[in-house]
Amino acid sequence: MLSEEIQFVNQITDLYNQILKLRSLRPSNECDTLFEKLETLCMTADTNIDVQKMSHEVQGMRSHLIKLHGEATGYLEKHFSEILGSLEDNPVDHVDLYPSYLLTVNMIKLELDLIRKHTLRLPTKIAFVGSGSIPMSSIVLAKFHLPNTTFHNFDIDHQANALATHLVSRDPDLSQRLFFYTTDILNMTAVILREYDVIFLASMVGLTKEAKVKAIEHLEKHMAPEALLMLRSSHGLRSFIYQSVDPCDLKGFNVLTIHHPMSNKVPTSVVIARKLGGKSTYEENNGVRSGKI
Repeated sequence: MLSEEIQFVNQITDLYNQILKLRSLRPSNECDTLFEKLETLCMTADTNIDVQKMSHEVQGMRSHLIKLHGEATGYLEKHFSEILGSLEDNPVDHVDLYPSYLLTVNMIKLELDLIRKHTLRLPTKIAFVGSGSIPMSSIVLAKFHLPNTTFHNFDIDHQANALATHLVSRDPDLSQRLFFYTTDILNMTAVILREYDVIFLASMVGLTKEAKVKAIEHLEKHMAPEALLMLRSSHGLRSFIYQSVDPCDLKGFNVLTIHHPMSNKVPTSVVIARKLGGKSTYEENNGVRSGKI
């Protein structure tokens, strides 16, 4: 094992053990500090380390960390959504108080730039699956980039949707363009999914590889032909906090772009794929383009 890998494994193991000792994953100084350290480590450490060649024990720790990070992120979103929702004026005007606001802004700009390369017109109706308590991506897109687009936000958590609805309810524009629905992605049929030009699949939908692939397969079955699927994935050591998506996971789609960030300005990788016209067999795209920032 290379010295860089040994150093990383020692650091990630130490953080993992400290996280396991937490009484709760809800926001607290100790919890917030540990997950901030985890994110910083995974986004700044040596990217030449081959995660797939790590030991079975480390792989097990990685899978568990993804789940723990997802759960902690959910609690953090609910906490800040409640704070913002309690403000006297328009909560949307203060979403920049959320810790990952700038990361989301950078991510959305990147994703929209990539979408523009693969479509002749901007989408008029977008679905965001896994929108959470703070539908930050939809808010940023609607407020700063797509003033004429409607956003349908889906989440399995009723409380998250209630908080999100309250968050945008006092904004005269966004309250008319952001809508929220409580459902499991696996219950979303073609009647629903064929309405959308673009579907975003949040990084927190499918915290295991099996669940992520199952969600993608369901979307492939019910999305409209030629519609775009925007996935947030991970690469390298970031796969210790976010689940990864590989081209082979996208059967029935034409993979258009795979973008792996090489700086800490964007947290996740971006994968854009187009639903094949009426087909459900994977055709490998030899012209896959990848980018780095």
